[in-house]
Amino acid sequence: MIFVDTNYFLRFLLDDDPDQSEIVKKLFQQAARGEKKLVSSTIVFFEIYWVLSSYYGKQREELAKTLFNILAMAFIEFDNREILAAALERFSKENLDLEDCYNLSFARVRAVSDFATFDFDLKKKINANDEE
Repeated sequence: MIFVDTNYFLRFLLDDDPDQSEIVKKLFQQAARGEKKLVSSTIVFFEIYWVLSSYYGKQREELAKTLFNILAMAFIEFDNREILAAALERFSKENLDLEDCYNLSFARVRAVSDFATFDFDLKKKINANDEE
């Protein structure tokens, strides 16, 4: 099993270093053919989001599409894939940070009834989840 770090995803997405991009493409192709097993983490997923939004200035719509495409790579195992997908769905529809969308989705999966937070807008959202 091979762990895929943030910089591999970024080289694949940005194709800004031809040599490194080619290495990543070959690894991903091997994994897609079942020759390699790949895994990554929720932290890496959020690092990709952070780098693309803060450093590269990608906007919400493009970020959501890119992150959905990453999750669609079935040959890469992600912890909490379902929660990440639910968070992205919410992120693409609401004016919330991806972190808040993730926390709301996580809370829903864990059947949380309330948030201990001083972010009252977020607290309203968890209560709205009860009504969905």
